[in-house]
Amino acid sequence: MAPAYWRQLAFGATTSILLHETAHVVTSLAVGGHPTFGFDRLRPTIYSGITLSAEPHKQFWFSASGLLAQSLLDEGILDIPHSRGSAFERGLLGGGIGTTLFYLTIGRRGSVSDVEYMARTRVLTATQVTLLFGAVAGSHVLRMSRDGHYANFFARPRDGAFDVGFGLGGF
Repeated sequence: MAPAYWRQLAFGATTSILLHETAHVVTSLAVGGHPTFGFDRLRPTIYSGITLSAEPHKQFWFSASGLLAQSLLDEGILDIPHSRGSAFERGLLGGGIGTTLFYLTIGRRGSVSDVEYMARTRVLTATQVTLLFGAVAGSHVLRMSRDGHYANFFARPRDGAFDVGFGLGGF
């Protein structure tokens, strides 16, 4: 059971991140951009194909779409009645919250950061973006902490107990 649990958790987190990136591509196409894929300092990056100075609002939607898609997915998971708490679902939620946490902290000011680009459009400041998406992710964490289905969120069930944390095989 243990390897399957972690595989499903990782699959859920990966799915959440792929949804984030897919939202960028779909939004670019929807607003008339021509998305391309490349690297920025060895980091895989999706470029919008939108000129920031000519069409800042389109660039804003492109930059916001990834975090927005993940926030909406998390909201749906927390709102729509269903059997809760599977490893895959925990991975989806963890991926959405983790990505948001990354962009609101160490990824906030990178050269291709979604938050940085949203701020460059002058629709919202970086602080406003941080507060907006941070509040949504925070409300999701609060709701999860009060729902028994998500107890021990990053713990793996094992023989009537829980393993918490992570291990590094071979060390």
